[in-house]
Amino acid sequence: MIGTSVQQLWEPRPGWLNTTSYGLPPRATVETLKTVIDQWQTGACSWEEWEPAVNQARVLFANLVNVPYDTVAIGAAVSQLLAPVAASIPDGSRVLVPVEEFTSNLFPYLVHADRGVEVVTVPAESLLDAIDGRTDVVAFSLVQSASGYVAPLAKLTTAARAFGAMSIVDASQAAGWLPIDASDVDVLVCAAYKWLMAPRGAAFAAVRPEIAARIRPLAAGWYAGEDFHESYYGPPLRLAASARQFDISPAWFCWVGAVPSLQALETAGIEAIHEHDVALANAFRTGLDQPPSNSAVVTVAVDDNATRRLAAAGVVTAVRAGRVRLSFHVYNTMSDVDTAVTAITGRPL
Repeated sequence: MIGTSVQQLWEPRPGWLNTTSYGLPPRATVETLKTVIDQWQTGACSWEEWEPAVNQARVLFANLVNVPYDTVAIGAAVSQLLAPVAASIPDGSRVLVPVEEFTSNLFPYLVHADRGVEVVTVPAESLLDAIDGRTDVVAFSLVQSASGYVAPLAKLTTAARAFGAMSIVDASQAAGWLPIDASDVDVLVCAAYKWLMAPRGAAFAAVRPEIAARIRPLAAGWYAGEDFHESYYGPPLRLAASARQFDISPAWFCWVGAVPSLQALETAGIEAIHEHDVALANAFRTGLDQPPSNSAVVTVAVDDNATRRLAAAGVVTAVRAGRVRLSFHVYNTMSDVDTAVTAITGRPL
């Protein structure tokens, strides 16, 4: 479990069980953002002093998911990063996606129906068995937003490769609490404002080099240049040889804020966070007489009275697919579990 000294890096209000919507930043992130906003207000420095945070965040994320840092591109949102990937899929391709997939990893393929791209959906638990010789792309969330279901990453990527299909994985609900080895994933994308606890507007894409070679960098601009200081004006095209060719011009403050959040995760240790988060989620399940699971996300069907008691107790959750969704992260404690269980059941844990 996470120690008190690590949890003191955060200052959460009691009852925040909604990291699946957005994560709470550590104190260092907030202090850093305040500093750069003051700099911005007064013109105390040039943007070049903020820009190195982009590559710092790139390296920290690459280490987190076990990929080379030069295979990581930065962007603003999952769907934006997936747009050129989806555009690279050949006409007439068959894309296999869980039926409950969050649409940021679904709409980018559906918009290509006019060129024969077929999107086939199956339940997440049936995805592995549905991969076959007709499959060209397998796209899925490592952790499903609506249910907290954890996909068998290694089995899915192995099956996709066996049939010559590309694997596209959305790790937005996984990176930050679930240990991830993305070295065998063709494309892994992640919005950083959830479990990575960065400001919204920062997102990552890890792209295997052989896959990157097939993708046209459709959003290429000055920041995608090999030396962006030398790519402000005029031809010829001079893009970075690495995944940086897919970078978009960064919203600097998002990246300045992302670095201390990722550093806090590194300090805490992803294995320790995983143990802590799942233990809290399972303590909550036990309080509701549910079996244990391997996910930090729990969904429950509750009546209106329980919903009102949750709100009255200051427990913040979300409703997805008709169920109340609760999520447990590094800054949560057993006190949050007790409060939520008591509110739902009307009895203390």
